[in-house]
Amino acid sequence: MRQTVTEKIVQAHAVGLAPGQVVQAGDIVAVRPKHVMTHDNTGAVIPKFKSIGAAKVADPAQPVFTLDHDIQNATPENLGKYAKIEAFAREHGIVFHPAGSGIGHQLMVERGFVHPGSLVVASDSHSNMYGALAAVGTPVVRTDAAAIWATGTAWWQVPPAVRVTLTGRLRPGATGKDVIITLCGLYGNDEVLNAAVEFAGPGVATLSLPERLSIANMTTEWGTLVGWFPFDAVTAAYLRTRVARLRELGIDGRLTEAMIAGWEANPPAPDTDAAYAAEITLDLAKVSPHVAGPDTVFVTKAVQAIAREKVAVHKAYLLSCVNGRLDDLAEAAEVLRGKTVADGVELWVAAASADVQADAEQRGIWRDLVDAGARTLPPGCGACIGLGVGLLEKGEVGISATNRNFKGRMGSRDAQAYLASPAVVAASAIAGHITGPFDAGEDAPPYSFRAVAQPAEARAVEVLPGFPAEIRGRALLLPIDNLNTDGIYGKDVTYRDDLTPEQMATYAMANYDPEFQGKAAEGDIIVAGRNFGTGSSREQAATALKYRGIAMVIAASFSQTYLRNAFNNAFICLESPALCDAVRAAASAQAGAGEKTIVAGDLHIDVRRSVAVFGGAEYAIGPLGPAAQELIMAGGLEALTRAKIAAA
Repeated sequence: MRQTVTEKIVQAHAVGLAPGQVVQAGDIVAVRPKHVMTHDNTGAVIPKFKSIGAAKVADPAQPVFTLDHDIQNATPENLGKYAKIEAFAREHGIVFHPAGSGIGHQLMVERGFVHPGSLVVASDSHSNMYGALAAVGTPVVRTDAAAIWATGTAWWQVPPAVRVTLTGRLRPGATGKDVIITLCGLYGNDEVLNAAVEFAGPGVATLSLPERLSIANMTTEWGTLVGWFPFDAVTAAYLRTRVARLRELGIDGRLTEAMIAGWEANPPAPDTDAAYAAEITLDLAKVSPHVAGPDTVFVTKAVQAIAREKVAVHKAYLLSCVNGRLDDLAEAAEVLRGKTVADGVELWVAAASADVQADAEQRGIWRDLVDAGARTLPPGCGACIGLGVGLLEKGEVGISATNRNFKGRMGSRDAQAYLASPAVVAASAIAGHITGPFDAGEDAPPYSFRAVAQPAEARAVEVLPGFPAEIRGRALLLPIDNLNTDGIYGKDVTYRDDLTPEQMATYAMANYDPEFQGKAAEGDIIVAGRNFGTGSSREQAATALKYRGIAMVIAASFSQTYLRNAFNNAFICLESPALCDAVRAAASAQAGAGEKTIVAGDLHIDVRRSVAVFGGAEYAIGPLGPAAQELIMAGGLEALTRAKIAAA
C-alpha cells in the first residue's frame, strides 16, 4: 500500500503492529524512537520517571540530556537542579551535555544522534528540526519522555501529510529563514496545522543544510508536527563532516561512513504514488527577504517595504537553534564588518553550540561581531526563551533571528518582536531601524495550495479482550471551531491543587457555556469542530471532561497537545470531519439560535469497524487501534508504564 515517508518511518519504528498492518495517517501506534532528548526539563521528567515505579532506564543509549535553557542562572537552586540531572545521567549511563555545550537540537544534529530515516523525539517543540536530516523529528510531552525512559516506547498518532514542492533557486540576499517566514505568511490559515510537511522538488537541492535546518526548525511555528527534507548529496556531505568531528571527540560508532553509504544506496523516500492531504508549490526564485511580526509569525512583510517605515529597534538578537549556526554568524559578520551597532541599540549574540562558537572564533567571524559592538552570551537558548540578560523591556522593539515572537516571550508583554534572517538583524542593528543590507526586492510567491480529496475510509481494527466493541451515547454538539482549553477548563481553577475529581468535573465547560453542566449526562459523546483543545497544555481540560462522565470527544480535528493529554489520561478523542458536519447540519436551527450545547440525538460507535452511526447514516471515524485501547484500559500512560515495568 502506498505510504508517505512519514508513514514509512513510523512503520519502521512501530511495535506491536498486527501482522500485515500498514501504518497510515490517523493511526495511533506504539513506537520505539531512536532517541529522546530532554533539556532543562529533565529535572521535571526525573520525578515522573520515579513516580511510575521505574528503577532503571530501559535503554540508556536512547535518552540524551542537554542543559541549554536557563544556563545563565547561577543561583544555588538552578545549579543544584543541574547537578541532580548530571548525577542521574551518570547513574544510568545516559549521554549528558552540560550547560555551555550548546542548544539541545543543535547538539542532536551535530553530534550524530539524528539519522536519516530515524524517528527522533524531544520534550521540546522544535524537534521538527531533525527533519532537515531526512528523519522524522517530533515533540513529545514530559510524561511521554518518562515512559520512553522506562519502557523504550511511547504512542503517537500519525499525522496527515502535506507535500511542499520547491522549485527555482533563492536570489542573493534571500535565505532559508525567508523561505519559512514566507510560508508562514502565505499559508497561515491552518493549511498545515498538525500535519507532517514533506518537502520535495528540484528546489530542495539548491538549499544548503543550514538553510534546511532553519526551515525545518520553524515548521513548528507554521503549525506542523514534522518538517521533513529528502536525503541527498547535501545531506551526505554534512553527515561526513559530523563523522570527522566525532572522530576528533573520540566517539566511535554513533555515525559512520558505512551508514552514510547505506543511506546513499537506499535513501528514505515516500512512495511515488503516496497519498497527501494537500499540496503546496513554492518558487524559491520569488522569495524575497521578509520579516514576521510584530508578535506573530503569520503577519509578514517584505524587508524593503518595512524599511521605508523606519521602524526603530532597541535590541537585535543573533542566536537560537534556528539561526545560531556558523553560516548564520558569518552572514551577519559580513554585514557588520567594519561597521558599528547604532547608538541606543543592543546586539546580542550567542552561538548554537560551543563547537560553532569555536569555529567562528577560529575564522575571525566572532571577532568581527564583537568589534561591531555585539554583546556575547554563552551557547544556549537565552533571550529566545526569555531567560537571562538582554531581554526586551517595556516599550522596546526587537528584531531577532530566533524562531518565535509571541507577545511577552522575549521579555515584556509591552514590547514588540519581529523575526528576520541574520543579515537583516545585522543591518537593522547598524541602521537603528528594520532594514536589509541591500535592496533584494519585495515580491513574494503566489498562493498555491491544493487540498487533495481523500475518501474517508473506515478501517477495521482489532478489539482487545476487555475493550468494548461498541460505545453508545447521546451526541452533545458544541458548534464551534477552535474551542480552547480555557473554555473547557478555566484558568481560575487550573492552578488549584485542592480540587477533587468530582469538584473538577463541575467546572468543565463553565467558561464556554454555563448551561453545559445542566445539559450534559453520564455517557454523552461530545461532537465538536476543528482544532478542539487549542491553547495551553493544561491536562485538566481533558481530565475534567472525563470526570464529568463524558465518554469521548469526536471532533473534526484536535490540538495535538490536547490529544496527547487526553490519551495519556485514558480519555478517548477521535476525529471525524464528516460526522461533525452531519451533526452540525442536523442541529443548525439550535446553533443558529445561539445554543452552545445541543443534545443532537443518539450516537453509536462501532470500534471494530471504525464507524459512527448517526441519524441512520454511517461516518468513518479515526481508528481506535490496539495501542490506544491499551492506554484506555490501563488508565493512562503512567498506569500502563507501571504495568509494563511490573511485568518485565
